[in-house]
Amino acid sequence: MHDHAHHHHGSGRLKPLVWGLVITFLFAIVEAIGGWLSGSLALLGDAGHMITDSFSLALGAVAALIARKPASRVMSFGWGRAEVLAAMVNALLMLLIVVGISIAAFDRLQNPQPVAGGVVMLIAAIGLLVNVAVAWVLHRGEQTLNIRGALLHVMGDLLGSVAALVAGGVIYFTGWTPIDPLLSMLICILILIASVRLIRDAVDVLMARVPRELSLPIVAEAMALEEGVRSVHDLHIWRFDSSTILLSAHIIVDDLVAWPRVLERLRNTLNQRFGIHHITLQPEPLNLDPTPVIDRVSGSPPY
Repeated sequence: MHDHAHHHHGSGRLKPLVWGLVITFLFAIVEAIGGWLSGSLALLGDAGHMITDSFSLALGAVAALIARKPASRVMSFGWGRAEVLAAMVNALLMLLIVVGISIAAFDRLQNPQPVAGGVVMLIAAIGLLVNVAVAWVLHRGEQTLNIRGALLHVMGDLLGSVAALVAGGVIYFTGWTPIDPLLSMLICILILIASVRLIRDAVDVLMARVPRELSLPIVAEAMALEEGVRSVHDLHIWRFDSSTILLSAHIIVDDLVAWPRVLERLRNTLNQRFGIHHITLQPEPLNLDPTPVIDRVSGSPPY
């Protein structure tokens, strides 16, 4: 018996990525020219970052399109994990960017170069507004891992614009140029933390880990406590993509004749209490009871 809710990957996942791509790519060109003219590593780094953001947003848009493809004979679950793979690629790209900017910042600390603080401030201020707009567009969309990956890039850009703005101001008013690479390295640390978190979440999905907001023993106990359920075994809970949690289990029941009513109670519990809608349950008579995940009588798991 099963309860399969169908999840449609609609425009809520695609439109924000397309708008973000257009805005980001156009301003990346402006920022690259400004960084080259002013000599600012923070601006050049942010421009390079925005170019890769354009690529990441394009990758995300393609993944969102692929994820909308229906299930087929060879892809029976559909293509939803294309977005998870895109999120993983985007996070790995961010790690490469962090390494590149860190190396350039270290070199700039050893070999200071003049920076036109006024030009940096102007372009960074415009960049900050652009990145806030893109982040707002993405944040309003459905929060899949894919969009989170794209948003990670944009937030890195936003922080980069703040760093460039502060660096430009310090250089303009004090002439102290080391602030430019120092702030670039600080932003790298923040981006690194977010990237590692995104990679962790993508790996959780790919490795079929129990979702972090759920506890397998607690779900098993709730199921075993339902009337007509003797015990639960072979319980598996995993996330297929950003929005779909799946559950499968074997249910030992007191009476197979009563299974439809037991199934309805289990379905309601899993839907309402745990937000699990894609459910596959196999009823089994009491005399086939193997070692349970959790037993209703004892109320405790075997491990």
